Amino acid sequence: MASEAWTERKTTAVLVLADGTVIEGYGVGAEGAVEGEVCFNTALTGYQEILTDPSYTKQIVTFTFPHVGNVGANDDDHEDLTPANACGAVGAIFRADVTSPSNYRSASHLDAWLKARGVIGLTGIDTRALTAWIRDNGMPNAVIAHSATGEFDLDALKARAKAWPGLVGLDLARDVAVGQSAVWKQTPWIWDAGYADMAEPKYKIVAVDYGTKRNILRLMSGLGAEVIVMPPTSSAEEILAHEPDGVFLSNGPGDPAATGEYAVPMIRELLAAEVPVFGICLGHQILALALGGTTEKMHQGHHGANHPVKDFTTGKVEIVSMNHGFAVAADSLPQGVEETHRSLFDGTNCGLRLSGKPVFSVQHHPEASPGPQDSHYLFQRFFDLIAESRAKKAA
Repeated sequence: MASEAWTERKTTAVLVLADGTVIEGYGVGAEGAVEGEVCFNTALTGYQEILTDPSYTKQIVTFTFPHVGNVGANDDDHEDLTPANACGAVGAIFRADVTSPSNYRSASHLDAWLKARGVIGLTGIDTRALTAWIRDNGMPNAVIAHSATGEFDLDALKARAKAWPGLVGLDLARDVAVGQSAVWKQTPWIWDAGYADMAEPKYKIVAVDYGTKRNILRLMSGLGAEVIVMPPTSSAEEILAHEPDGVFLSNGPGDPAATGEYAVPMIRELLAAEVPVFGICLGHQILALALGGTTEKMHQGHHGANHPVKDFTTGKVEIVSMNHGFAVAADSLPQGVEETHRSLFDGTNCGLRLSGKPVFSVQHHPEASPGPQDSHYLFQRFFDLIAESRAKKAA
C-alpha cells in the first residue's frame, strides 16, 4: 500500500506583535493588513454582536472559545448603527477553522460576512497561549495580515506594528458615531417575530452617541422612550433644546480622556441643568471625568460575557458583559460621588452615582447582546429616576 506524501498547509495569515513576535496561521475574511490592539474575549456566543460593537474599533479580538462561525451571520445581529461604515473590530482571531453555518437564522457564511465588512481573520493558532501571553504582558499593539499567496514582508509588518502608537490619547468617538441627529424607535427582538417599533412614547431621551450599540437603544424604546440619537460633539444647548426627560451617554471606543476634551464641558452643563443622566462604558468614564475623577489604561482589559460585578445598592452579584480597556480610578472619585458597582475579578470600579441627584453610570453593558440579562434593571432604574424628577418638578 503506497503511503501518501505529507502535505504541509501553507501559512496565509500572520499576527505580528510590536515586540517582533510573529504568529502564523490561516487567513479568513478580508485580505490586507491593519494595525490594532490585541485583546481576548471570553464569551461563548454572540461573535457577530462582538465584532460589530463600535467599542472594539482599532482592536483585534481573540476569541477564547475555540469554535466560532458555525451559526453563520445575519442582518439582525449587528450592533453598530451604520453597518455600511463597518464600525467595530478590525481583526479577529480564532482557534479552529470557520465551519459552514448550521442555524435557521443564518443568511451568510462568516467568511463572506467578514470579507463584506473588511475584517481580517486569522485561524489555526493556539488562542489559549495568546490569551495567557496577554494576561502576563498586557494587550499588545500588533498588525494582522492576510494574503492568499502566503507572501508577507515581515520586516515591514514588524516596523508597522512597532510604530503604531496605540489607543492611549486616541479619540475615536467622532469616527464611529452618527453625523447628524436621528430618531430611534425600534424595540427589542422577539423570537420568531423580529423587531417592532415603539408606538406610544412615554419619555423623550437624548442619547449622545460615542459609538452606541443598537440593543441599548432598543431596551430604552422597549420601556416607552422616543430616543433622539445625537453626535458626540453636540453642545448642551443643542441637547437641552429637545427638552429631554433624560440624557444617555453611550459606550464607545478610544481613550476617555481624549474624548473628554470636548465631552466633559458639555456634561457639566447638563449636570448644572439637573437633567437625569445615565452612562454606560465610555459614557461612564467620561461622566466620572466630568465629576472630577480620573481614568487609567488597564493591563488586559475586560472583554467577555461572564464577568461578576457587585451592585452595592442592592447587595447582589450579577454576571455581566464587559468590553473596555480603560477604567475609572475608584480612589479618584471626589466626595459626593458614590461607587455603586465593583468588579469581583480585579476590584476595579464598575459604577457610580451622584449623591442626591438623578445621575448614575456603569462600566459594564447592561444591555448585554451578547451576554446575560442580569443588569437589564438598570434601564428601569433610569426611568424611575426620570419619573421622580418629573414629580419633583411638578411639585
